[in-house]
Amino acid sequence: MTFVTGPVTESGRRVLLAAPRGYCAGVDRAVITVEKALDLYGPPVYVRKQIVHNKHVVAELEQRGAIFVEELDEVPEGSTVVFSAHGVSPAVHAEAAHRALKTIDATCPLVTKVHHEARRFAADDYEILLIGHEGHEEVEGTAGEAPANIRLVEASDDVDRLEVRDPTKVAWLSQTTLSVDETLETVDRIRERFPLLVDPPSDDICYATQNRQLAVKEISPAADLVLVVGSGNSSNSVRLVEVALEAGAGAAYRVDDASEIDEDWLVQVSTVGVTSGASVPENLVQGVLSWLQQRGFPAAETVPTAQESLIFALPPELRREMRAHNAS
Repeated sequence: MTFVTGPVTESGRRVLLAAPRGYCAGVDRAVITVEKALDLYGPPVYVRKQIVHNKHVVAELEQRGAIFVEELDEVPEGSTVVFSAHGVSPAVHAEAAHRALKTIDATCPLVTKVHHEARRFAADDYEILLIGHEGHEEVEGTAGEAPANIRLVEASDDVDRLEVRDPTKVAWLSQTTLSVDETLETVDRIRERFPLLVDPPSDDICYATQNRQLAVKEISPAADLVLVVGSGNSSNSVRLVEVALEAGAGAAYRVDDASEIDEDWLVQVSTVGVTSGASVPENLVQGVLSWLQQRGFPAAETVPTAQESLIFALPPELRREMRAHNAS
């Protein structure tokens, strides 16, 4: 990690803007999926759970005709329903088929990868320790792939209480949006108890989560205050606040948008760091930067730590329908 240095304005104030930040490929794909479905079928298009964890994105899609529901029994039979980026269990797919719902699966491909790993470990009769947060949609979807084999581990302190059938047949998986450092700490604790612990084929923490945490680590040591733009139910946004504090920020707060910033936070603050979670559109970040400029802070200095170019194709069922529509 390098300590960010650079020119200081006459006022002594600086704004450091983390890069990368905001939308990841999975979120972008999910939001575009709902938009294209609305274009193709017209409203209403139903979406199970929030398509991504950002209240502004959800509100904008609602204005276009998307209807967000908690469970499929709220969707009229025969309707179109989109599954969110966080993924669903096989039981949800089965219920949709039973109710003759037309489904479009916007699950992030990186979450789908974890589902494949869960099924593979279960087929080999491994006990799977799933590191994640109880009640999070992604955890519920992954656990549903192999409920008889999966045990949830929420924190490293839970490890001491673990009892497994066979210590030689234990594997781990994780929710993709966790803190990298915290997850690895938990894995280390698990491996101390079960030395033959089997790792997944690749790290489950997604590239976007890792990159955004590395970016906030870069700006935090120089920042008196870090503002993380993101909604309260966004796991990766909440983690960014924790990572900023651990990396040396004087203070760090999560806000949905500029209206939630408390001016008292700026007292005796000269350097502000700004970043955003993986489900946050850039206009919300620009709103925070404008808010700061209106209070005497200079234009932001971008601090790049990684380049992202990954793009995920839209769900195949939606692409087929789009091709058929364009050909007609």
